[in-house]
Amino acid sequence: MTTMTVDAPVSSEPPARISPSRTLRHGLTLAWRNIAQLRHSPEKLLDTTLMPIVFLLLFLYVFGGALAGNTHAYLQQLLPGLVAQMAMFATMGLGTALNEDIHKGVFDRFRSLPIARSAPLIGSVLGDTVRFLTVMVVLVGFGSILGFRFHTDPLSVLGAFALAYVFYLAVCWISVLVGLVAPSPETVQGLAFIWVMPLTFGSSVLVPNTSTMPGWLEAWTKVNPVTHLADSVRALTVGGPVGNHVWYTLAWAAGIVVVTFPLAMRMYSRRA
Repeated sequence: MTTMTVDAPVSSEPPARISPSRTLRHGLTLAWRNIAQLRHSPEKLLDTTLMPIVFLLLFLYVFGGALAGNTHAYLQQLLPGLVAQMAMFATMGLGTALNEDIHKGVFDRFRSLPIARSAPLIGSVLGDTVRFLTVMVVLVGFGSILGFRFHTDPLSVLGAFALAYVFYLAVCWISVLVGLVAPSPETVQGLAFIWVMPLTFGSSVLVPNTSTMPGWLEAWTKVNPVTHLADSVRALTVGGPVGNHVWYTLAWAAGIVVVTFPLAMRMYSRRA
């Protein structure tokens, strides 16, 4: 008597273990999906393009004369600080886009694919690099038109923007977490401002010398990671002692990822 064997159905679930290299490859594939969307809808970068111009003009001509005596001197201190601020603001659109994809059911489709569970989130973060690059190019380009000049060597300048990019990638995971927690895309921006504003304006971004601040605010600026990033970028682009600011910035970036990445994955499992 012949026995019939029935092949087990092929599961659409991802394998229990996927190597880090395959996870990164899946993430890069999904990152290209996000970049392709921007290529077909460049208007999504409109706010990213205008924001650094508006902030640079506003802060330069409102505070320049009062803080540095003239706008040219203040520009040399302001623009490196705005690199840190814009790195923070550039992450805000990520949470909104992520929340919209979840509500549209895009992430339900991702879960049915044989890919790493973290790949959709990694792809969202890496794909948002275009937003960061756009902000930096516009900020430095427009600042150069106004008279900003680098005073250090090209390697130091490259290191400054590489440090800003590393910190930006870390902060992106906070935006991802907000996008997963928020009940709707409309509330993501409001929640994002709650944590972005104190970090950026309660720092040395606009005022390099924080000793004139009230004691409690000065104490906050000393532990604020945005202060360390802004001071690092200033030292690497216009000169001055770097101190331990670079190491503090990298430590903060690592700490943010260690805390927010597992939380984002847990929320993603619940929401998606």
